[in-house]
Amino acid sequence: MPNSAYTPSTELRRAFGTVRILFGIAWLVNTYLQMNPAYSAHFLDSLSADWAAGQPSWLAAYGHWTVHWVTAMGAERVAGITIALDAFLAASLISGLGLPFLAWVGVLYNLWLWSTVGGLGGPYTAGATDPGTAIVYALAFLLVIWTRSWEGLSLARARPQAISLGHMRAARLLFGLLWAFDAFWKWQPYFLTHAVSYLQQAEPGEPAWIVAYIAFFIALIQLVGPMVFGVFAALAESLIALALLFGRGLRWMIPLGLAYSIGLWTTAEGWGGPYLPGATANKGDVLGTTNIYAIVFLFFAAWVYLGPSRSRVAAEERSATAADLGVPG
Repeated sequence: MPNSAYTPSTELRRAFGTVRILFGIAWLVNTYLQMNPAYSAHFLDSLSADWAAGQPSWLAAYGHWTVHWVTAMGAERVAGITIALDAFLAASLISGLGLPFLAWVGVLYNLWLWSTVGGLGGPYTAGATDPGTAIVYALAFLLVIWTRSWEGLSLARARPQAISLGHMRAARLLFGLLWAFDAFWKWQPYFLTHAVSYLQQAEPGEPAWIVAYIAFFIALIQLVGPMVFGVFAALAESLIALALLFGRGLRWMIPLGLAYSIGLWTTAEGWGGPYLPGATANKGDVLGTTNIYAIVFLFFAAWVYLGPSRSRVAAEERSATAADLGVPG
């Protein structure tokens, strides 16, 4: 019967710790952006995503209920609580202290953000492209927990323990489902015929160098044809989803997914901007969405390149060498 857990090497623990710190830095930037008074001033308005045109009535009712109790508590007070919580999460991720408890808090907190500020990623009408921002942050926090990332490059003095293979498999499947959902919307006629418009929408308000950067890619897309680019994006996301869901070809697909995610963040998301007082172009006024997809890919890169698959290959090679030399295995 295969082992249900894997004891990671020091190298793998350090790799997970490095990715955890990178995620913490992203949270630190989010906290800094939200410390502007303008964030608290428009916090209540940011909760209106649940009743945007096209959202279901039950979600609109939930959104109005949320606004009711936020108003009762004081919108600026609740905004202040979220900023303080963001700061605690950033400090915990960077230092490794308070984990895994605070990471579980991060999972629940981001699911709440996804259901309120994020409007569950909707409305899912023509032009939708993904399930939203905070849902992938929640997955990243799950990976912080399931990789036991506080055991590497951390101020915490935790006793090293094995990592559950079942948890890592579940994380891979969840990430694959996110990509499959993305891919579904990329195959819709609206995206295929309007793919270049997502990059054009990212240009207003950006500094000149980002506008020039995005314009370069728009020119390339116009050169090959917007429809060709739309099909390429849909196909790329479908292949990434299939690789994650079936666990095949990950050594090749992870670098593609990482590069693709960074490419989306720097073009369609405009490097997370434009950065206005207390606001960004992303729901929740955070640094971005696909940059967190890239961080999730880094967790899986550490697992695939430094984890059990590599150890198994090395063991098989040692066994084969021993057989060639006539040494009992």
